Amino acid sequence: MTPAATGRRETRDGTDHIVFTRTFRAAIDDVWAAVTESERLARWIGTWIGDPASGAVTFQMNAEGDIPEETFEIASCEAPRRLVIDSWNEAEQVTWHIELSLAEEAGVTTLTFSHSVPRAELASGVGPGWDYYLDRLVAAESGAGVGSIDWASYSPALSEHYRTLFS
Repeated sequence: MTPAATGRRETRDGTDHIVFTRTFRAAIDDVWAAVTESERLARWIGTWIGDPASGAVTFQMNAEGDIPEETFEIASCEAPRRLVIDSWNEAEQVTWHIELSLAEEAGVTTLTFSHSVPRAELASGVGPGWDYYLDRLVAAESGAGVGSIDWASYSPALSEHYRTLFS
């Protein structure tokens, strides 16, 4: 079954972004830990090493096989509500700008996740990729496990949606 494409296009500070929203029946501190602590990240996307207080960490994805590690520069961290990171992507020759914002109301935490799309043709990969990873996050945090989240269901099936969104 093909999952739904959930990203929407927004322009932020003059740059196009794909923006996603996910909700969790959990306290904001718990969701913050799921998106910032290396051990919790390992359950759905990857791990980081280094000292965040230095302004950067080295991030290694773990769900796609042999992906080169990346340096994530921490542009802003306002725990437990907002994290902004930038990362140079050598393969695409672009800087990715990623923002995570969290808000809690009545025991439900909403994550708003934004990823820059500096060139329109990149949307067809970025969109399905984040739908996949954010669905893995939801599965990991709900106790469902990530094993049922299959990349082949997301790409190329969702690529056309994001290509059209940015054309």
